[in-house]
Amino acid sequence: MDNTRGSLYMVIAMAAFALEDMFIKSAAAQIPVGEILALFGFGGMCAFILLTWRRKERVIHPAILSKPILLRVICEVTGRVFFTLALALTPISSASAILQATPLVVVMGAAIFFGEKVGWRRWMAIMIGFIGVLMIIRPGLEGFEASSLLALIGMLGFAGRDLATRAAPPALSNMQLGVYGFFIMVPTGLVMLLYTGGGVIPSALSAAQIVGATIFGTLAYYSLTVAMRTGEVSVVTPFRYTRLVFALVVGALVFSERPDFMTLLGSAIIIGGGIYTLLRSRKVVVVPVKVH
Repeated sequence: MDNTRGSLYMVIAMAAFALEDMFIKSAAAQIPVGEILALFGFGGMCAFILLTWRRKERVIHPAILSKPILLRVICEVTGRVFFTLALALTPISSASAILQATPLVVVMGAAIFFGEKVGWRRWMAIMIGFIGVLMIIRPGLEGFEASSLLALIGMLGFAGRDLATRAAPPALSNMQLGVYGFFIMVPTGLVMLLYTGGGVIPSALSAAQIVGATIFGTLAYYSLTVAMRTGEVSVVTPFRYTRLVFALVVGALVFSERPDFMTLLGSAIIIGGGIYTLLRSRKVVVVPVKVH
């Protein structure tokens, strides 16, 4: 039951993330990325503060200074900044395709840090999935774009965030984690603005896009946090691949994107590796390990 619930929350999170990406990419045509991060982070932080108060929980908890939370903040900043830049500079379909390697990195991290059993077959699936990433990025080939590396760095940051979420102190609720995750985006965005010449006054459309990104980002963030703290990491994370389906639909309908053959083939290889890890995980007995 825990695995089913966690997987359902993961699918909901991926659909909401795709819509969040759509609004952010649209807003990035008029607003600097740093300003988007600051406004988006402020809106999400306020939403989670209200949810935290509703549950009669403390917004600032002593556990915020624990090592997993500090590591989570670093990974959050890395993932959010670089993936937002990728959305602004590259097609949403290719950026989302690269992001699909996140479950493979998370499963690998779960084996290394949490002691979850990952057999040689799933290790092979992870390696094959990384080949799919290289097919999308195409380093050294004619179709290579340096901006695609932004999505790769963002992907590694998000994988680290998910693993740190798993290791977060049980005393911290999903709502509190949401407050901290969105809060860090505010100073990060403001610092970026210092290096890009300052912000602009958003138009009515841009403001609506930021509000839309905040609403769906809050829903996605909450659902992802619940998913990563429910069930087994190696079972729940492969459902992140549904994000690519949503992203391809959004890219085609909203941005008129048409991914080329190499991107689609690389995406299929990544997804194939993830599905295989899911099927294999059902046959593996995971040994629980306490995280201190």
